Amino acid sequence: MEANSSRPTKLYELLLLLLLVFSVLLLSLNPCESLDIDPQDKASLLLFRSGVQDPSRSLSAWSGSNCTNWTGITCSSDSSKVISVNLTSMNLSGDIHPSLCNLSSLESLALARNSFAGTIPPCFGSLYSLRTLDLSHNRFGGALPDTISRLGNLRELILSWNQDLGGLMPPWIGNFSDQLEKLDAGFNSFHGEIPESLLYLKSLRYLNLENNNFGGSLRDFQQSLEILDLGSNSLSGTLPCFSACSGSLSVLNLADNYIVGGIPTCIASLEALTHLNLSHNQLSYKISPRLVFSEKILVLDLSFNDLAGPLPSKIAEATEKGLILLDLSHNQLSGEIPSKLTELKSLQALFLSHNLLTGEIPSRIGNLTYLQVIDLSNNVLSGAIPLNIVGCFQLLALILNNNNLTGVIQPELDALSGLKILDISNNKISGEIPQTLAGWKSLEIVDLSSNNLSGTLNDAITKWSNLKYLSLARNKFSGNLPSWVFTFQAIRMMDFSGNNLSGIIPDSNFNLSLYYNNRDFARQPGNISLVSMATVGIKVHVVVAGTNEVRLNYDIVAAVGIDLSGNMLHGEIPSGLFGLEGLEYLNLSYNILTGRLPDLEKMRSLKALDLSYNSLSGQISENVSGLEDLTVLDLSYNSFSGYISKKQGFLRFPGAFAGNPNLCVESSSGVCGQESVPIMPGKTFQEEMVEGPISLSVFLLSAAITFYISIVSLFCSARARRYILETKL
Repeated sequence: MEANSSRPTKLYELLLLLLLVFSVLLLSLNPCESLDIDPQDKASLLLFRSGVQDPSRSLSAWSGSNCTNWTGITCSSDSSKVISVNLTSMNLSGDIHPSLCNLSSLESLALARNSFAGTIPPCFGSLYSLRTLDLSHNRFGGALPDTISRLGNLRELILSWNQDLGGLMPPWIGNFSDQLEKLDAGFNSFHGEIPESLLYLKSLRYLNLENNNFGGSLRDFQQSLEILDLGSNSLSGTLPCFSACSGSLSVLNLADNYIVGGIPTCIASLEALTHLNLSHNQLSYKISPRLVFSEKILVLDLSFNDLAGPLPSKIAEATEKGLILLDLSHNQLSGEIPSKLTELKSLQALFLSHNLLTGEIPSRIGNLTYLQVIDLSNNVLSGAIPLNIVGCFQLLALILNNNNLTGVIQPELDALSGLKILDISNNKISGEIPQTLAGWKSLEIVDLSSNNLSGTLNDAITKWSNLKYLSLARNKFSGNLPSWVFTFQAIRMMDFSGNNLSGIIPDSNFNLSLYYNNRDFARQPGNISLVSMATVGIKVHVVVAGTNEVRLNYDIVAAVGIDLSGNMLHGEIPSGLFGLEGLEYLNLSYNILTGRLPDLEKMRSLKALDLSYNSLSGQISENVSGLEDLTVLDLSYNSFSGYISKKQGFLRFPGAFAGNPNLCVESSSGVCGQESVPIMPGKTFQEEMVEGPISLSVFLLSAAITFYISIVSLFCSARARRYILETKL
């Protein structure tokens, strides 16, 4: 019994002993307080710091001898020598002192995302142990020094986003290190042809030369590349098959070049391909029915080419985790949209705009339950918007403008409660806006213009509380202008022109809209000419993240304005409307407005004012000419009276007062002159808006909202991709 009772005690002592030994081992393995930085390396780093501007005091911890306390510095536990310097995103600038090159054991040097300038120090070529050199996102310029060719152990050379770094890419770039796996020289200023040595570097897996000025014919690569980005250069020739990469290439970006010919079917043999961008080239001919990509393809962009013929009924294998973004927009594709396209169940963004597509929208489009963006604009599609589209319950943007669509807006469409962008303008859609659409509370961009819509402006619209842009122009809406039209807090532009609206302009609370009332909030930087105003639109950012999901964001670029022209509004103009200091554009022309012109001195952002073809009377205040940003003024064909002298500065608005017989405008000779008539009486509102000095297209979002897609950052990680889709007139 005694022997048995002593056994637990011995086991307990043994466990304590093992725990003590284990603790000692942990202490000995910890790169801890006892790890002192090599004195020579310490002196070199301090000398380097002396030439650096460090406003954020990121390097203030560089003191003492404990290497672990030095921000961004890693030392070898064996020799105490510095083996890694990582100063990424520390807001540093200034010169790089040559003492940094005295770190003889350095294996990794990362100075990315700072503001270092000048040329790349030639002494970097003496860091023979270097495996990673990252100088991206700085302000380096000049040529790549030839001394870099001495770094025979280099595996990663990252030079991207140094806009002034360029010249000819040195011919040794592909043979100085047989271990080089990654070369990133995107968004630089290199030109000439891509060095032939890069075509045969067997170790190379990642090559990014996008956004440079490389020219010459596109050549085939002879190694197992995984990522190849040559977008936004001046490469010509035809597409090679990239046969050596058939089992490895996952990302291929050749967008924005001058590549011609057809798309060879061998491209679909790249079995690992997940992202393919051939947009903005000169590709032509039909898309072969044998061009069918594997289930691994996630993003396929063939937009902005000259591809013709019918849409292929099958372009990728239909799986639950397959293609999520398909862009065939801005081509010459014709025929109907094949119903088999609705079998791509994983699709989240579909762009077929600016083609010659006919027929109806496939009735089974609602099968694409993951769809978030649909753009079928600028085609010749007919028929009604299929009710089945409510199956796309995650839809954020529905763009169908500039087609021949008919029918009515069906009440059941309220199921698309997440919509942010709706554009069905320039079609033949009729009927009223259903009350059920009050459920569209997420709407921010709405364009229903140039249809046959009728009825009154019902209260369903008031529920669209997040509106930034609303156009109901050129329809057949009637009834009084409701008081809620000026109650949207985020509104930038509203357009009710070219309808049959009557009554008075409601004297509402005009202080709600942030854009209408805040000059700094609304004002665009710099001087905006009429030409630049014509480039209004929206920029939509679509992020394809590692979770294979699309995230939609956008930036609206439009004048801050109100257009009530071409209606039957009467009565006086509310004075509150002329107290909006953020308003840039106001068009009340072609109505029956009476009374005097209110004081305009608060409208300090006003760029264009059109009150023509009304019955306004009284004198014109001098403060109108004092509006510094005012570019276009039209007060013609009213009943204004009084005297306007040259000193008032109205001469910069020729023809602004035509058709006011009781108005005396001082001429160059000092007497009352007859104002020239800028617009022929009798023209319709629509004709004037096309031909007159204040064109509606100058100030409003185009009825044709179109997206184009480009990769902004394909290679931020193996699975993260960013695309920009931009709407333009």
